[in-house]
Amino acid sequence: MKDTVEVVREFYDSSAQAEWERLQQHPFEYELTCRYLNRYIKPGDKVLDVGGGPGRYSLYLAKKGCKVSLFDLSAGNIELARQKAIEHGVSFRTFVGDAREVDTIVEGEYDHVLLMGPLYHLLEEADRVKTVEACLRLLKQGGLIFVSFISSYAGIIWAMKYEPQMLLEAGMATPVQLFIDDQPFAGDGFTKAYFIRHKDVLPFMAQFPLEKLHLFGQESILAPCEEVIKAQPQEVIDKWLEVAEQVCEREDLLSYSEHLMYIGRKL
Repeated sequence: MKDTVEVVREFYDSSAQAEWERLQQHPFEYELTCRYLNRYIKPGDKVLDVGGGPGRYSLYLAKKGCKVSLFDLSAGNIELARQKAIEHGVSFRTFVGDAREVDTIVEGEYDHVLLMGPLYHLLEEADRVKTVEACLRLLKQGGLIFVSFISSYAGIIWAMKYEPQMLLEAGMATPVQLFIDDQPFAGDGFTKAYFIRHKDVLPFMAQFPLEKLHLFGQESILAPCEEVIKAQPQEVIDKWLEVAEQVCEREDLLSYSEHLMYIGRKL
């Protein structure tokens, strides 16, 4: 039987292009995340993008003038990222490896570390802890870490938007019951994945030497009606994004988002 790492690696090796296109299909997640990155990351900063997939954020930051290193489990993702860098006339260093061991592969000290992917796929708490600790060893004192999670509401929001009939499928019985019971889920999703309750993010991150700066929903309130808002004129979209950015940290609204981001400063 394949272990979780092998399953996840094969999933991304076979879907690098789809992963590249995912943030085009879900532009609000990308736009709001970039707005938070821009609050802190400046041209010339050294950034390590751990689990950055085919490099959308690495490319964005490289074009901004940052010194970027991209690290990912999938060689397929890394190869596509290299192609995109060439197409856009930028460069960044690339590494292939397991995020739990990133500090044994990558050297140096970084102003910022992005951890926006690996915690989606580490089913055991000990592995999630190990990964954050490895990233923090590469982050300079006073540097920022940006950590993303998949919300325990993500599957339900996705099903409502795109495949409401999924709730009738036998394989959905356990995830749906866990949602009803307000429990996290770790197992077979779009691949092996971990879906966290938003109320568990801060307790998890509190065990590390970090000052919490932000916890926000990366889609804010827009995820459930994403397709409707996307179809509006740009003026309408811009206004919804303005509202979404202003409320995305409200605890009572985090359940609207499919992805959550914690930003912390290393103490």
